[in-house]
Amino acid sequence: MRVVGADGAQVGIMDTPKALEMAQDMDLDLVEVAPQAEPPVARIMDYGKYKYEQAVRQRESRKKQTQVTVKEMKMRPKIDPHDYQTKKGHVERFLRQGSKVKVTIMFRGRETAHTELGRKLLDALSNDLEGVAKIEAFPKLADSRNMTMVLGPVKEAITQKAPGEPRRQRSSRPPEAAEPALASEPEEAQAEPVRRRPVRVTRAEGG
Repeated sequence: MRVVGADGAQVGIMDTPKALEMAQDMDLDLVEVAPQAEPPVARIMDYGKYKYEQAVRQRESRKKQTQVTVKEMKMRPKIDPHDYQTKKGHVERFLRQGSKVKVTIMFRGRETAHTELGRKLLDALSNDLEGVAKIEAFPKLADSRNMTMVLGPVKEAITQKAPGEPRRQRSSRPPEAAEPALASEPEEAQAEPVRRRPVRVTRAEGG
């Protein structure tokens, strides 16, 4: 197998027992990193440290991924002005929380012959929310009874996060006095035997 040292330098091609002995002398592991190569490639490394650093990188990558919530608001083309103001307020609140909003106009009966009323309502909503919302999907008929539009928040308009779990209140109770630690009698120092890490040939996971 082709062996790569702990510092990343090429060591060369050698037999597995000799590579294991080299890793053992360095108190490290021999890890197969490219089994499909010809010859296979193995690297001398601290496998436990490698797995830990890999887990840290994966956690950091997940933290950077932003989750976007899509809310939905439904209206009728002949919505009452008061109801319109109420629903517009809900849409604005969702946008200021950083969520996207899918607005759906529902048509019934003869209303399906006048879809322009739904388009007019969606245009009015986007105009009323100018400065707070941007159109990410323009109004279109999803089917004969529904017209949809997707609004996204303007970055500068986001003022609060979506509501989450309430914070726990700290107790105002004064902490109890800690009991004094009991002094322990000195023990005779005993030299522990030096334990060497068992060297293994293993295959790296996740590249």
